[in-house]
Amino acid sequence: MENENQNKNQLQIQLRPEIADGRYSNLAMIGHSPNEFMIDFIYTAPGMPQAPVVSRIIMSPVNAKQLLMALNDNIKKYEAQFGEITPRGGNKMTGFGNN
Repeated sequence: MENENQNKNQLQIQLRPEIADGRYSNLAMIGHSPNEFMIDFIYTAPGMPQAPVVSRIIMSPVNAKQLLMALNDNIKKYEAQFGEITPRGGNKMTGFGNN
């Protein structure tokens, strides 16, 4: 009976083909209001006069904190396997303050 309840509570994740390839981003701008966090993922290249936003994600503060914890956990696992990640050229992931 317990296994049956666990199966009913499992979330089935669906990855649509148009999303599956992913998007490359080398810059992120993060803003927040009292109710949400907004992350703009941007692609910038040398000599480009403009840098397009490739994706915008809006999430609740609770989900933003859970994302932070999940990223932290995954970075620790990555560094344990592959070595320390050393940021280059300053902090490219920046924030743009309150909305």
